[in-house]
Amino acid sequence: MKLARVILRLTICTGLAFFMIACSDSSDGNRDNDDPLTLRPLKARADVHLGGAVVDDQEREVLMRGVNVNSLVEYWQGNEFPTTFPFTESDAKAIAAIGWNTVRLLVSWSRIEPEPGIYDDAYLDEVEAMVDLLARFGIYSIIDLHQDAWNASLAAREDEQCNGDSKPGFGWDGAPAWATLVDPTTARCAFGLREANAAVIAAWRAFFNNEPGPQGVGIGTRYAQMLGHVAYRFSNKIAVAGYDLMNEPNALTDGQVAGLAALYAAAIEEIRAGEHRGNGFNHLVFFEPSILWLEQGYGAPLPFTNDDNIVYAPHIYTGGFDGGPITPEPFEAARNDAIQYNGAPVFVGEWGTNPDRAGSRGDGYFLRHQSYQDEFHFGAALWTWRESCGDPHKAGEFRAGLVPQVWGEFDVDCNTNEVQGERAQLIEELTRATLRAAPGRIETMEYANDSGEFRAQGQQATGGQLVVFYPSARFGRPAIQGLQGLTNQTWHDAPGGNDYLTADSNASAWSLELIPSN
Repeated sequence: MKLARVILRLTICTGLAFFMIACSDSSDGNRDNDDPLTLRPLKARADVHLGGAVVDDQEREVLMRGVNVNSLVEYWQGNEFPTTFPFTESDAKAIAAIGWNTVRLLVSWSRIEPEPGIYDDAYLDEVEAMVDLLARFGIYSIIDLHQDAWNASLAAREDEQCNGDSKPGFGWDGAPAWATLVDPTTARCAFGLREANAAVIAAWRAFFNNEPGPQGVGIGTRYAQMLGHVAYRFSNKIAVAGYDLMNEPNALTDGQVAGLAALYAAAIEEIRAGEHRGNGFNHLVFFEPSILWLEQGYGAPLPFTNDDNIVYAPHIYTGGFDGGPITPEPFEAARNDAIQYNGAPVFVGEWGTNPDRAGSRGDGYFLRHQSYQDEFHFGAALWTWRESCGDPHKAGEFRAGLVPQVWGEFDVDCNTNEVQGERAQLIEELTRATLRAAPGRIETMEYANDSGEFRAQGQQATGGQLVVFYPSARFGRPAIQGLQGLTNQTWHDAPGGNDYLTADSNASAWSLELIPSN
């Protein structure tokens, strides 16, 4: 599809009014409106000067922080271990105990649309059940259309002969096999990067060219229509914050970046049409640059829509894979990219590093990354919650004869794939005081991991309730100091022995400090 043609025909379907809370499904947490964890409809507020923000129907800035959960992904299986672990109520409670209010929930196109134009609503029932479970703990879900190196069907054949420095490629996840328009004779050998594989490159080329698949329908068109069906299914679901259009798209040339913009335009059109068809409201749309956006410098697509409910969602792994430091430069790059989308909010869809870098023997990577998130007012989701040794991300270490170490908040023995327990030092560094929602715009937010001191202030607001998460299990309930513009301070129990603090805005600039007394 051509970018100009798609944009010219773009129609923004507004559906019902954004703030019609009455349209929500009663399963969205079953909370009273006065409950501080009530999930409310979210909207993007663009700002080219201060940077965009996600706000709710009370015009409070909602700082979305959380973690990626992969329990529903259809991964390629390269060894005898399951590729994922199931997700339970105890997981949802543990996520809330860290203070997080967001899960980036990974789903697979291959499961949603196993046959062309045929959608598996039983799979979407599973998605909805997890959304509802998370909502009970005050956690939004971002439905992430996940893929890595196209899909599972492009794994090397058993008799694959690879030359030179290339090695037989692994399978991964994402597209259904019927949408993989690759000549059967194409080599499936990877040169280092999983994306540097002739079969993977051919699959992406066909996708960005919208080449016709079954019944003569372009596979890019099928993808956009699939997103429209998902949006229709969750059109009234407040607990669904929105949709991440595609994880780490392999747009590696200028032409493919243009094709990505066209795909995004068509996808938003289908999403808004689906929400309208379901008598719902417009959810957030999260869109990503190319997987190599920082390395190549042109991964962010050109502006592709007039829709104003969009969030820029790059991944910031700088220093995460090579043991290097995290610096402010990638955050600045993300903020600068967002300016071309009228100053859209920024949500870091993935970040993380080896869990050994947390704690007394670590180098502070997790702490510094979170401090930059605060400084730039970015939402973010850590990679990952609980990783199985059967995950294809571990296949390379198995192939090299090593016993892998998984990422995530749980230690797993990759000799047996048995969970050994929580990574206490990592969880301690992730469990920090944070603003869940704040009246007006947040100006500053600072947290000291060693002392537990927390300070925040915001611009003049029209009203609304401030909600803070505080790690009282570690520091005890703190004293409230430096209070301005806020009244009716109330403490509420949070999971894990922690606390939520609420306070009402008196429609002026506000500030507060939380200082542990011990």
